[in-house]
Amino acid sequence: MLNIADTLHRWCREQRPFALATVVDVTGSAPLPIGTSVAVDLDGNAVGSISGGCVEGAVYELCRQVLKDGGEPQRVWFGYSDDDAFAVGLTCGGELDVLVRRVDPAAQPDLGAALAEVARGGPAAVAQIVDGPEPLLGRTLSVLGDGDETHGALDDPEIDAVVTAHALAALRSGRTARVEVGGDADTCPEKLSVLVHVHASRPRMLIFGAVDFAAALSRAGSFLGYRVTVCDARPVFATEARFPYADEVVVDWPHRYLAETSVDGRTAVCVLTHDAKFDIPLLRLALDLPVGYVGAMGSRRTHDERLRRLRELGVTEGQLARLRSPIGLDLGARTPEETAVSITAEIIAEANRATGLPLTRLDGPIHGVRADRAVMKV
Repeated sequence: MLNIADTLHRWCREQRPFALATVVDVTGSAPLPIGTSVAVDLDGNAVGSISGGCVEGAVYELCRQVLKDGGEPQRVWFGYSDDDAFAVGLTCGGELDVLVRRVDPAAQPDLGAALAEVARGGPAAVAQIVDGPEPLLGRTLSVLGDGDETHGALDDPEIDAVVTAHALAALRSGRTARVEVGGDADTCPEKLSVLVHVHASRPRMLIFGAVDFAAALSRAGSFLGYRVTVCDARPVFATEARFPYADEVVVDWPHRYLAETSVDGRTAVCVLTHDAKFDIPLLRLALDLPVGYVGAMGSRRTHDERLRRLRELGVTEGQLARLRSPIGLDLGARTPEETAVSITAEIIAEANRATGLPLTRLDGPIHGVRADRAVMKV
């Protein structure tokens, strides 16, 4: 639902009831991920998409029906049939499990609080019961920031505490996720399936080396939603005028800046300095931090020399295995812009545990292919 947070926030402020259709499960090559939503208000205004267009009409009518009938939640599957694909509606080869429910903002103030936090750009998670006892279906609990604020309730305090912990974990990873809770005597006798919608703070991209490649990469990183920092020890090169797409430009020794700034498992560290006096202390530190990606530019000869120096400093083979060097995927990139695409493509593949291979060389679903379960064509 957070894909349409701005509109929902406005509707909640106006106390405007609406029907919310949310993808709660996906099988196969569905076009959009779980958590994606469409909303329709009492006047028939619609916002959002759950399928890229192929089942929107049917979902719109379901939303109107739920609003008309008084709000009983409905579940519907949209699937693919080899015999009559277009009659079913979803022609991409996957299946969507969609939950449609009525939302009355006055009765669910926790949702309004979460949407307001998202509108401010802050981190928030909304946990929504998508499977379980009928009276609980659609209930929400919102977690704001680092868990300092929680609003709403799902069931009992014990379940709420468990779900809050899952919501905080989802916020740290930056990913919407479906979790199963309850189903045992120690927590809740009823098993609940909870979809945790996540709006996390922007992940960081730290680019070291104020070079032409950094200018192109900062633009690509900004386009992908990263909070981009360019850092270089040379003030003549590290200027805001040269890097207009960066959120900040820092003049400092790279390893010193990295030691003092905040990073997490979604942070991408891109070392473009191509100078051992900067690279070695920086990479030694970066490979010891819980960041999501560490890549360094350079030739294979530079890479081999870099590994030798890092080993001499005590960097382990396990740490070195995290280093993506030479940086980027093999796209035949030459220009700074092409190289930026190569680097960001590798970052995306690393974040999603994907293969980085052409889809024509893989079998199985297009969406959600992972490196540990991909099957290569021969």
